[in-house]
Amino acid sequence: MDRITALQFFVRVVESGSFSQAARELGVGQPAVSKQVAALERRLGAQLLNRTSRGQRPTSAGVDFYEAAIRLLSDLEDAESRVTQGQGRPGGSVRVGVPPLLTSMMIVPKLPGFFKQFPDISVEFVVSERYADLVQEGIDLAIRVGALDSSGLVARRIGSMQIATVASVEYLETHGCPLHPSDLDRHELVTNRYLGATSDWLFKNCEQQTLSPTARRLSCNSPADIHAAVLAGIGIAQSARGLFDPVLQSGKVVEVLADFVPDPFPIHALHASGRVPRRVRVVSDFIEQCLEKQPSLRLM
Repeated sequence: MDRITALQFFVRVVESGSFSQAARELGVGQPAVSKQVAALERRLGAQLLNRTSRGQRPTSAGVDFYEAAIRLLSDLEDAESRVTQGQGRPGGSVRVGVPPLLTSMMIVPKLPGFFKQFPDISVEFVVSERYADLVQEGIDLAIRVGALDSSGLVARRIGSMQIATVASVEYLETHGCPLHPSDLDRHELVTNRYLGATSDWLFKNCEQQTLSPTARRLSCNSPADIHAAVLAGIGIAQSARGLFDPVLQSGKVVEVLADFVPDPFPIHALHASGRVPRRVRVVSDFIEQCLEKQPSLRLM
């Protein structure tokens, strides 16, 4: 039995919850995966997986062995990288779970410089409104905005997200400028939809610190579309300030209700417990550097 291959197959079964899914991701037949895992269990003299109608779930022994396996594979990958790349240049694929707010306008434009520095790394962004299950979905690194729930994940704070309420100069010239959150009832609002529901707007230093906005004309779950709608003069929006930094600096868009700005939201990088491969660490560091270059996103 090839022990390394068996470890790789076992890890992918645990992370995908399925022999067939693991086989597809590994580019092999399902019988090969089943055979390797069964041989691994015979060698160890322990059952590593509970095979149920809902998929493959690790036993208590399987959980312990999975954590050891990912550390061993990570160490092996680092050793290979140091030997084959000469100067320790990491390589491989990194799957990143990230919210829509941070990708297209804040991270992706800076990727050319990253790929120039790390040409052997490939990045897959899994962009989703919901929080991905890192183990089940094979996510190497997750970026999350807001307070974290208790979990077994390892978290590192890499920045903060300031919120701004904004409108175009054209819109304000036509409709006037709100001076208090209560004035928003008389304005056209561009709202954000999150998991099928309209996101509340947050304020500070006023009686009504949470507002449930009503969009008479436009709501969407795409930050890029919210950005475009504000520039087009469709209405007022509340979103991540970093999304609007360039147009705020140019004067095309104006921040309103600046006296009522809510506290920033923390941004964390998360990974599953165990040793983090170098390729994942450099991607995490790159994303943190992207945030540091924008005043409204840097760590506070």
